[in-house]
Amino acid sequence: MQPFAFDLDEADIKRERHKARQLRDSQWWKRCLAKGICHYCKSPTPPKELTMDHIVPVSRGGRSTKGNVVPACKECNNKKKQLLPMEWDEYLKS
Repeated sequence: MQPFAFDLDEADIKRERHKARQLRDSQWWKRCLAKGICHYCKSPTPPKELTMDHIVPVSRGGRSTKGNVVPACKECNNKKKQLLPMEWDEYLKS
């Protein structure tokens, strides 16, 4: 049994990935990266080493919008995986 309740259509996933690519090319995203701070651990990180993370993952129903993507260091992004914000908070507490 999969832990995710969303049955995502392949077209939906493809559309969200395309939107994410468009956001990566935007001046807004470039300004986010230029700050050089991971959204999760707040550590200074060279902009080229920051990745785009969906706060609510696409696989869990999140969208590729400015309000749902943040710069994250690779370590935090890899640890967070497909967790929702409340699940991530619980992970950090444990």
